[in-house]
Parts: sequence; C-alpha cells; structure tokens
Amino acid sequence: MSVSTAVERIHVDHDVARRLGDWTAAGRFEIRARDGVVVVDLRARPERDEIELRLDLRHAVVKLLVAEDAEVDAWDLRRTGRGRTKDHGAPRLAPAAPSQRIRLHGVAHDSEIRVQRGGVARITAMFSREYLEELRRVHRQGGLPTIDDPAPAAAARKH
Repeated sequence: MSVSTAVERIHVDHDVARRLGDWTAAGRFEIRARDGVVVVDLRARPERDEIELRLDLRHAVVKLLVAEDAEVDAWDLRRTGRGRTKDHGAPRLAPAAPSQRIRLHGVAHDSEIRVQRGGVARITAMFSREYLEELRRVHRQGGLPTIDDPAPAAAARKH
C-alpha cells in the first residue's frame, strides 16, 4: 500500500473547519482541535490507498466522511476522558480488500471521532455552506458539483 508523502495540517480552536469534496491528494493528515469541529472528506481518495491521521484533540469532534467499505483502525489512538469512536455503518465483517485503510494515531481527550459512510456522508456534505456555494458557482460557470460525490472528479483527475 502506498502512502502519499504530502501532509495536510488542520488546526481549529473554538471553530468549525470543513474540508469537503476532492480537496487534496495527501495521504497524511495532522489535525489539532480544541473545542471545535473538523469535518474531513476522504471519499475522493484513490482505490486501495492507506491514509494516516495524526490527531491531537481536546473537547473536539472529528467527522470522517469515508467510502462505504473503508477500514478505520483506531488501535493507536490514545483516549483519555469520555471520548470514543463512533462507526455505526462499519461492515460487520471486515472486507477482504477495503478501498481505503484509515489509521488513527495520537491523543483524543474528551473528544469524539464520528465515521460516516455512504448516504450519511453524502448528506453531511450536502448540508454545508460550502456545498451551497459550490452549487452557485456551478450554476454560473457550468459543470457538476463535487462535494456531494467527489469520486467522479477524483477518477477524472487520475486519467
């Protein structure tokens, strides 16, 4: 499995940060959040890719929008306080060949990681100010929106 060498850094203090659609080609992310919310869209990543998230969270929420069959590994995430990882849409049996492997590392103090898949991830992306702005831009300039489903844009970029 290949991991891109590019690193995306997201820092949030008492705020909300959303990275939606086909926004990066990085394979590593460093997220530092204090009393904030971070939404990271990982659905546009290429097939069979490994993604690493280094987390430093305190009283924060991180929402990960992932592919339906992605594998999320939180084994190396150290939790203190009352936080937890919620992944209600995870496949009951681990897929033989997941489209993505997402590894979570770091510390989460009184923080929560919410993994959203499929239609729930799509609706989360669509109920954002960024999606409305993109629809307005697409209406003026033409084209198709990418925030609701970034996979076609990522496939076009690969070719």
